[in-house]
Amino acid sequence: MKNNILFTVLVAACLFTACKSNDNWSVKGCAENAPETTLLVQASDNGRWFTLDSVKTDSEGNFQYSRDKALYPDIYRITVDGKSVYFPIDSTETVTVNFNADDVDGTYDISGSTAADMLMAVDRRIRQIANEKGVDAVAGDSLLKRELGGMIIGDPAGIVSYYIINKQVNGNRLFNPVNRSDNRIIGAVANAYTQFRPNDPRTKYLRAIFLANRPLSTKNTSGDTIQATEIKYFDIDLMDHKGISHKLSEAVNDNKVVILSFTIYQADGSTPYNVALADAYSKYRDNGLEIYQVALDNDEFQWKQSAKNLPWITVYNPPTANASTLQCYNVRTLPTTYIIANGELAERVTDMSKLNSAVASYL
Repeated sequence: MKNNILFTVLVAACLFTACKSNDNWSVKGCAENAPETTLLVQASDNGRWFTLDSVKTDSEGNFQYSRDKALYPDIYRITVDGKSVYFPIDSTETVTVNFNADDVDGTYDISGSTAADMLMAVDRRIRQIANEKGVDAVAGDSLLKRELGGMIIGDPAGIVSYYIINKQVNGNRLFNPVNRSDNRIIGAVANAYTQFRPNDPRTKYLRAIFLANRPLSTKNTSGDTIQATEIKYFDIDLMDHKGISHKLSEAVNDNKVVILSFTIYQADGSTPYNVALADAYSKYRDNGLEIYQVALDNDEFQWKQSAKNLPWITVYNPPTANASTLQCYNVRTLPTTYIIANGELAERVTDMSKLNSAVASYL
């Protein structure tokens, strides 16, 4: 009887611990060359950083810290000797942060979630430009800003988009709200936050930045509506299975709505994915719909055999080709689907069962 009671208590304790851990987020990692060192865990109030807590590394520099889940996704940072590594927390995940305390800015690495991978990709690209052209050139690098703009378009309501538009390098903002083009991108993020995260404390801050600088960057705009659709789209020019070049811009100019699709024909799930595309195509082709599909297959011959049977535009992006197109459209998983409507990148479709209704709403 005593054993049964003990077992019940242990099970209950384990269940309580499990439930509790599900409500926590964690950060762990290794601070190389920083044994038994105090690290600060910090959060931001729209730019004003403050210390939440501290954690001490062990004799090998390892550390782990957990905290109750916040109401909204956020950016946090680990700080040691005035140097910081930033990491995103979306919900209750565990993020890994590794760095060398002697060279924090140049050695850190973060992982553990999609947002962490995205933020690491942003910082890695910034590092690359800084190494190639110098730190002062980063904020004005047009290719970098184009790539980051593509990442924002892919998930404008994401915490990494918030991170990007607030990112400063050597005291210079990557996206300066006084600049017309930059403020459009800030407006896109503000619009997405207003729509999808109306109660997030960042939403009011983002709207304020955009609206405060709008008189300097836009003309003939009435009211205070934030227009995310001011961001256009990134053109693509690739060849079909016959070797004929097709530009995305031509399809956009000739049609009311274009479904932009990135896929691998030989991958699992490709057939039902293309069936969903075919259904939308058959229903709305006569109403002004076109599909521009970018294939990323390794086997070009097999792609051609499939592509020649499809009624829409199919083009091939060889594995050896420049990856800038994928970076611009923030293609991290396949398939990836966008809708371009009336010359503007309108939305990213994540649920193919809603593709038809999404297309119909723009026709």
